[in-house]
Amino acid sequence: MNVPKDIPAQDLRWVSVIAPCRNEAAHIAAFCDSALAQVLPAGWQMEVLVADGCSDDGTRELLVARSTADPRLQWVDNPGRIVSTGLNACIARARGEVIVRLDIHTRFAPDYVARCIETLARTGADNVGGPWVAEGTGPMGCAVAAAFQCRWVVGGARSRDTRYDGEVDTVYLGCWPRTVFDHIGGFDEALVRNQDDEHNLRLRLAGGRIWQSPQIHSLYHPRNSLRHLFAQQRQYGYWRPFVMRKHGQPGSMRQLVPAAFVAALALFALCTPWTVLPLAALVAVYAAYVGWASVSAAHGAGQWGLLVRLPVVIAAYHLAYGLGTWRGLWDVLRARAPDSQFARITR
Repeated sequence: MNVPKDIPAQDLRWVSVIAPCRNEAAHIAAFCDSALAQVLPAGWQMEVLVADGCSDDGTRELLVARSTADPRLQWVDNPGRIVSTGLNACIARARGEVIVRLDIHTRFAPDYVARCIETLARTGADNVGGPWVAEGTGPMGCAVAAAFQCRWVVGGARSRDTRYDGEVDTVYLGCWPRTVFDHIGGFDEALVRNQDDEHNLRLRLAGGRIWQSPQIHSLYHPRNSLRHLFAQQRQYGYWRPFVMRKHGQPGSMRQLVPAAFVAALALFALCTPWTVLPLAALVAVYAAYVGWASVSAAHGAGQWGLLVRLPVVIAAYHLAYGLGTWRGLWDVLRARAPDSQFARITR
């Protein structure tokens, strides 16, 4: 434990690191190594709580073994099997006055937790985090990461800006004073996706502040296949209307643009032959946009070889999210329970 020896144990402050997982046998050891290697500020001690969603690939057995070997690590049962129930299960068990969320598929700088604590103290914000930086594996994974990082693909989201230091509407993962959860509650367990955006929206509506610091470093590993990317983005889009139904507004207007684009395509296509020219114009404008965004993404990644894959990757981001949004809106308008095909976490 990274604790100064001259500070009595009873005087140390607790920070609780939390993470949900399910069937992550191939990644859980590396995550535990990264989490337990965090270098804490003077006067702090850490616990790491991992909520396992009934894994059947050996993940739970690995967690049990690691928690036996290192008392800082605890595994928490998550019978709900989704992210929101796992996070809430960890928060219920956490001792920390500060809660830091980590992700199994993300690598964290050794001072990640320390920087989160420092940023909370410096800004007085209610939630802090660092920029969302993607690092792909393989040709397709690198293209997905390059598109993920490009402001022209993600609507200028500040979460991808590695230099931005200031208030934001949402932030990657998050670090909160424990009192935030006492005030506005935990994560919405009705949401399989977008539970973090919804929680941040709820926090802002309650008068809270969210801060992004470029000093908080991590690297996220995105999907490395077009099929998995499409499934992920369609699922993200599907759950957006459920957040809107709850709060009467989206987390950000940019989240509605893919749905508007898909609606325009569908409308013009259904009304042909009278709308052939408008449809052709829309497709041409979007193709030019995708071309520009592809060049920008490849330039930002410093990998011009990605230009071959980037157009289809960018289109997959937008079309899948837009289609998912309309599918979710259809279920919301019919007052239907969420479709079971969108209730499973995809990776």
